[in-house]
Amino acid sequence: MRLAVKSGGKSAFNEWSMIFQKLMPDLNVVDWEEATRHPHSINFVLAWEPEGDILSRMSQLKGIISTGAGVDHIIQDPLCPRNVPIYRMGSEEISAQMADYVLWAVLCCVRRTWQWHGAQTAHNWLPPAPNRLAKDTTVGVMGLGHLGRSVADRLCTAGFPVKGWARSPYDLPGIKTYGGLEGFPTFLENLDVLICLLPSTLETVGILNTETFSALPEGASIINVGRGSHLVERDLLDALDDGRIAGAVLDVFAHEPLCTTSPLWSHPQIIITPHAAAEATRPSKAARTVEIIKAIMRGEEGPLRYHPDKGY
Repeated sequence: MRLAVKSGGKSAFNEWSMIFQKLMPDLNVVDWEEATRHPHSINFVLAWEPEGDILSRMSQLKGIISTGAGVDHIIQDPLCPRNVPIYRMGSEEISAQMADYVLWAVLCCVRRTWQWHGAQTAHNWLPPAPNRLAKDTTVGVMGLGHLGRSVADRLCTAGFPVKGWARSPYDLPGIKTYGGLEGFPTFLENLDVLICLLPSTLETVGILNTETFSALPEGASIINVGRGSHLVERDLLDALDDGRIAGAVLDVFAHEPLCTTSPLWSHPQIIITPHAAAEATRPSKAARTVEIIKAIMRGEEGPLRYHPDKGY
């Protein structure tokens, strides 16, 4: 079996090769240059933004594995073969990192830390302000997949009342959940912080918009760690400027890197991070890749397969 790797460039390939040699010695790992020269010899691909025309020439391809949690960078290429299963990256490591990041982001929203940052930049010592406790701050998690559930559990452990919303109803201990479009308005009621961890589907594009913001209590905050396509940026800026939304922590954007002229950069109530919420180590990604390959070779589906009919 041959695995082609396209992640981190030539400088990273030696590390990938050594990791896979330890995990699965009989797996022949090749770099993308070799795969481009001999596409018909490739059985599996582990990649970020693989060229669809190259994938389409891999006649023996059994699986495409994304190095990230999203697969948009693969499926948006019209030349990507539609008959080959695609898998999303995931691990306990990624879940833990995401939960840590979101807990930090929620605390930023609770304490309005963008105000402290602005004051620091201006060398301005702010007077004391009332603080609220976690137990008095209701948090809503949109998206209850493996990342969403991990985030919700961490927030519950930290003492926050947590509500969850997804396409279908879930039964999660300690979390009040809502399902489908009919449950969305009720889910938004009384939220102090709204977190988006949804997959990118036709139904979720632009879901963080004026209508959603208007359904939240005045002064709520937004955290987007899902996809950049979920947020209507102009709507958020307007909601911040008119006081409906208190602040936002944004880790994902429709176009990355975020354009240097974007008004998001300079807005005093926005905290920006460079798509850094969760990134698994190469050993962790390699272990998940081997798990998927072995499952496929046994005739099984493998974990975190992308289903086009669901959009994730």
